[in-house]
Amino acid sequence: MNGLAPMEFRKMNGLGNDFVVLDARARPLSISQELARAIADRKTGVGCDQLIVIEPSAKADVRMRIWNNEGFEVESCGNASRCIAEILFAEKRQPVATIDTKGGFLTCEKGGNGLVTVDMGDPRFDWQDIPLSEPSPDTRHIELQLGPIDAPLIHSPSVVNVGNPHCIFWVKDLDVVDLAKAGPMLEHHPLFPERANISLARVDAKDHITLKVWERGAGLTRACGTGACAALAAAARIKLTYRKATVTLPGGDLVIEWREQDDHILMTGPIAYEFDGFLPAHLAV
Repeated sequence: MNGLAPMEFRKMNGLGNDFVVLDARARPLSISQELARAIADRKTGVGCDQLIVIEPSAKADVRMRIWNNEGFEVESCGNASRCIAEILFAEKRQPVATIDTKGGFLTCEKGGNGLVTVDMGDPRFDWQDIPLSEPSPDTRHIELQLGPIDAPLIHSPSVVNVGNPHCIFWVKDLDVVDLAKAGPMLEHHPLFPERANISLARVDAKDHITLKVWERGAGLTRACGTGACAALAAAARIKLTYRKATVTLPGGDLVIEWREQDDHILMTGPIAYEFDGFLPAHLAV
């Protein structure tokens, strides 16, 4: 035993993409890969897609750190940012909050009907910024395919970085490949030195995209906020959609806008509080 009081946590989700949130503003925490993985384990831990730790920040209300359920720290999570913003709105009694992340600085605003809008910053399209392991003259469509050379099942995806790397395949049928099987292989493709989030996107109308996401280090997810942002930016860039659209994921809808005046992406969606608890002794931090 470390002699410290049990660590309290909060369980929250954004469209079913769920998080265990630890507050390290008053008590610094050391999160190892093994501990993050153990907390995220749905059989022996608390269970979540990602572990979120909020820390003090000199330039924002908080610093948000994110570990996926494989225990690796990652740069950004759109759904988690809405959840943390909701905590800050209640604490500050103000409808605006700022969050510092490895992926960038986020400004969040409280809306009506339980919705939160997050300014996710500007998308990056240069191959070095994705990053890719080799130069690509046009990241609107890169050379990557799955299936027979002469009749690939999916091919020519768009890539974009919205705080983390995304690869989006444009499809007419979201079940054209089994993403649970294809996702791990594509995530770890040599073209992606930092691995990548893999999406299948179907454009239903100029203002609507339906999306399935294999999240880097987490697997198939009910919702991926950065995935929705990436899909909209990539789609608008190649004129498949307007710069504002609804993105439907298995867990529900997000409204994404790629704002013209500053190129920032705005993500709007709901959050849900699940419960508070204390980490069991074997997960002490």
